[in-house]
Amino acid sequence: MVLGELGGSISRALQQMSNATIIDEKVLNECLNEITRALLQSDVQFKLVRDMQTNIKNIINLDDLAAGHNKRRIIQQAIFNELCKMLDPGKPSFTPKKGKPSVIMFVGLQGSGKTTTCTKYAYYHQKKGWKPALVCADTFRAGAFDQLKQNATKAKIPFYGSYTESDPVKIAVDGVDTFKKDNHDLIIVDTSGRHKQEASLFEEMRQVAEATNPDLIVFVMDSSIGQAAFDQAQAFKKSVAVGAVIITKMDGHAKGGGALSAVAATKSPVIFIGTGEHMDEFEVFDVKPFVSRLLGMGDLSGFMDKIQEVVPMDQQPELLQKLSEGNFTLRIMYEQFQNILKMGPIGQVFSMLPGFSSELMPKGQEKESQAKIKRYMTMMDSMTNEELDSSNPKLMNESRIMRIARGSGRQLREVAEMLEEYKRLAKIWSKMKGLKIPKKGEMSALSRNMNAQHMGKVLPPQMLKQIGGMGGLQSLMKQMGNMGSAKDMMGMFGGGDK
Repeated sequence: MVLGELGGSISRALQQMSNATIIDEKVLNECLNEITRALLQSDVQFKLVRDMQTNIKNIINLDDLAAGHNKRRIIQQAIFNELCKMLDPGKPSFTPKKGKPSVIMFVGLQGSGKTTTCTKYAYYHQKKGWKPALVCADTFRAGAFDQLKQNATKAKIPFYGSYTESDPVKIAVDGVDTFKKDNHDLIIVDTSGRHKQEASLFEEMRQVAEATNPDLIVFVMDSSIGQAAFDQAQAFKKSVAVGAVIITKMDGHAKGGGALSAVAATKSPVIFIGTGEHMDEFEVFDVKPFVSRLLGMGDLSGFMDKIQEVVPMDQQPELLQKLSEGNFTLRIMYEQFQNILKMGPIGQVFSMLPGFSSELMPKGQEKESQAKIKRYMTMMDSMTNEELDSSNPKLMNESRIMRIARGSGRQLREVAEMLEEYKRLAKIWSKMKGLKIPKKGEMSALSRNMNAQHMGKVLPPQMLKQIGGMGGLQSLMKQMGNMGSAKDMMGMFGGGDK
């Protein structure tokens, strides 16, 4: 995934610092230089990176820190906060309300995935109970209306456009008026893009914005745009009142750091990220859990949410119980592969577990294809109950592997590859041993009433020990201050000092 490499580089820099016997100025500088290099290589704007490094150095004065302070934790916290600041302009974007008509206008260059993103945005809100509608005010690109029409029909969302009218302003106004009369509460206006920034593009955007008076203007940006991201985003912001950013194509292998620059340029929050071509590959962007996963610090609550979202209700207690026991068998892997497919790429899901960055999953394994998972399941169909229920890898000797390969019609190396995947997942699963599973309704109560006592009950004992017991947990939560909900807090734990 985009930014996965950046996350891996930052995690390694933090790990190298943690391995140092004494944290002095030299170790701190080496860590910050490594992080700076990673950010610049990922196309984050130079000024943003320089300011971040300066801010961290101003916050951390090693001479002033008494011997009892956990310097590693304080440095890690400072890096976490600065990355959050880079991605969070400090003001929320406009949030539409059900039953009250809101007009959302989408802008961006041609090829950024704007039309698809409009439909994804509409589809997301439709599932949450809104009545969305789409207006195609893009008269510049041939086939734009056809694309929107096709997307909208597939998602069963009403749409408006014209094959004969060439004035985008008139189409936009007529479309918005039509859907307001039909009591739609989320009217999304797709505008023209260009291959590059042109005066005519910005003039057209201004006219559409003046005519429709949108409640929110969303800037859609391709994550692979690179160093041009800052200037491009700034140009759009100067032309129209951009209030939010959506970053597309986050499933690719581009550097993607330019996306971070867009937030600074527009001073607007990222509200969603597109993680694939399908309608539901669209995620709400939440800064703290995102940065936490980027640093390999996990997002336990996100992991729980994913489980509750895709695992059938009757299977949840059993799955969470198995998680807390930390005993991972091939049968569990078989049962959960279907759920993992729904939860998203394996690397993405397991990056929510504390202490595991996306780099710990081998390259190319971050997004397991359906075909590979089906091959693995076919191989497991050729196993005995004893093999499926054992958590002892030594049980799988050469003769058994040969029998499984013959029975499933696969090659020996493919069976070996599947077993290696099992060992990797078993190692990650074991990290959750001792996790106290919140009962039904307790998770929301935890979010509402967050304190160290609650947190101590949920965290695995070894994780609590890493933090320094209940005293360390209380101290850490005090340091963080009012960082927000349990979701924000839980993402912070794990990957602690040795």
